[in-house]
Amino acid sequence: MAERKVRVRFAPSPTGALHIGGVRTALYNYLFARQHGGDLIFRIEDTDSNRFVPGAEEYILESFKWLGIHFDEGVSFGGEHGPYRQSERRDIYKKYVRQLLDTGKAYVAFDTPEELDAKRGEIANFQYDASTRGMMRNSLTMPKEEVEAWIAGGKQYVVRFKIEPNEDIRIDDLIRGEVVINSSILDDKVLYKSADELPTYHLANIVDDHLMEVTHVIRGEEWLPSAPLHVLLYRAFGWADTMPAFAHLPLLLKPEGNGKLSKRDGDRLGFPVFPLEWHDPKTGEVSSGYRESGYLPEAVINFLALLGWNPGNDQELMSMAELVQLFDLRRCSKSGAKFDYKKGIWFNHQYIQQKPDEEIAELFLPILKEHGVEAPFEKVVAVVGMMKGRVSFVKELWETCSFFFAAPERYDEKTVKKRWKEDSAQHMTELAEVLAGIDDFSIEGQEKVVMDWIATKGYHTGNIMNAFRLTLVGEGKGPHMFDISWVLGKEETLARMKRAVEVLK
Repeated sequence: MAERKVRVRFAPSPTGALHIGGVRTALYNYLFARQHGGDLIFRIEDTDSNRFVPGAEEYILESFKWLGIHFDEGVSFGGEHGPYRQSERRDIYKKYVRQLLDTGKAYVAFDTPEELDAKRGEIANFQYDASTRGMMRNSLTMPKEEVEAWIAGGKQYVVRFKIEPNEDIRIDDLIRGEVVINSSILDDKVLYKSADELPTYHLANIVDDHLMEVTHVIRGEEWLPSAPLHVLLYRAFGWADTMPAFAHLPLLLKPEGNGKLSKRDGDRLGFPVFPLEWHDPKTGEVSSGYRESGYLPEAVINFLALLGWNPGNDQELMSMAELVQLFDLRRCSKSGAKFDYKKGIWFNHQYIQQKPDEEIAELFLPILKEHGVEAPFEKVVAVVGMMKGRVSFVKELWETCSFFFAAPERYDEKTVKKRWKEDSAQHMTELAEVLAGIDDFSIEGQEKVVMDWIATKGYHTGNIMNAFRLTLVGEGKGPHMFDISWVLGKEETLARMKRAVEVLK
C-alpha cells in the first residue's frame, strides 16, 4: 500500500477561550505536519449546541494568527474535505448512524433521563453495557414494530454503540507504547441524539477523521480513555486499514502542588492561561492573555514546545523553523509537565534581547504615547538598545528608562542623602560649564574631556559621577553616564543639571 500523506487536525469546540494546553496540542500537530510535509486541518467541533459561546471561534482563529501557527485547510481556510464545522455536516453523519444500525453494531434506546437516574440509584456504579442493556428500553428489548411506531410518533431517542464485552483492545500509542484496555470497562456510548439530530463527539470525530483522511491523531492525554471506543468504531465501519496512529500528549500540570493547570492557578499566581485576552460574553469577566500581557509570540511558542517535549540536547532557544526540524513525538514525556510560568518570563526576556532594537522600539512607541511622550524614532531606538537587557517585557521599559524622555520632577531622598555632598552643587556647576564647552557631544567626546577635567582638578570620580547621575535621572539608576547625556543631548543635559543644583543646593 502506498504511504499516505501525513494529515493531522486540531479540532476545538467553540465553548470559550482557548486554553494554553490546547495551544500546545495545536503546536505539536503543526510541527509534526510541517516536518513530514503534511497538512494541518482546522475543524470546529460544535455538535453540543448548548455549550456554544459567541465569538469563541473568531477568538481561536485570531490566537493562531498571532502565534504564527498556520493551517492548510479548514474553517475559514477552505479545502476539498469541507464543510469543516460539524454542525454543517448533519446529513453526512446520519448516513453513518444508519450504517451502524443496519449492521447491528448500534441500537436505538428510548430511556428517559429520569429512568436512567432511577437505574443509577438502583445499581451501584451503573453503566449502560452488555450486562444492563437487557433491562432497559431499547431496540434490543422491544419488538421491532413498537420501535418503528415510537420513532414514527416522534418519541425522542438516542443511538448507542453496541460494545461486545471482555475483548482486549490494543492501541499502539506513539508516545505511550502499547496500551491495552478491556472492552468490559466501556459503556455503550451514545453516538447520536434525535433531539437535535446531531451526533456526539465520538461518532462525529471518527467519521470526520476518516473522510478527511487524517493519518495521525495527536491530542491531550484526557482523550486516552476514548481511544478504545474509537478503535472499535473504526472496525465497525470496516475502516481498520485507514485508522490513524494515536499520540496522547502529557497533561500540563499546576506550577505547584498536584493536578491539572487551571485558570485559577493563573489568577492566583499572576500569569495568563489563554493566548489572548478573553471577554466572557455571558459573565462579562475579562481574563488576561499572553499577547496583552506583553509576551512575544515567538517566546510563547518556544516556551510551550518544551512543556512535555525536549529536543534531545541542551538547546533551549529555538525558532519555529528549528522546532520543525527537531520535533519528534517519541521525545514527548509520558508524565505531565509542570507549567513553569517563570520560565515563560525568562523566554520573553531572551527574545527581547534577540530582536533588533528597531523592532522593540516600534513596540515601545505606543507605551511612550500613553505617557504623553513623542520622541524621535532614532532616540527611542538608542534608548532601547541600552536598556532592553534589563527588562522581560517591553512595557517594563517605561519604568526602567522614563528618565530619557521626562526630566525628573523629584529627587530620590535616599540617593540625595547618600550621593549629594556639600560641594556637589559647586562641582555640578563647574561640570556644566565643561560640558557646555564641548563641541563633540558624542559618548567618547564627552568622556575624554570630563575625565581629563576630573583628573586635573583632583576630584573623586565616584562622587562627581554619582552627583551627575542624580541631576539627570533623579535617582541612582541607569546605564553609563555619558550614554545618558549623549541621548539627552547637550541642551537637555545642561537644563537638568541647572535645575538639580537649584533644587538640591
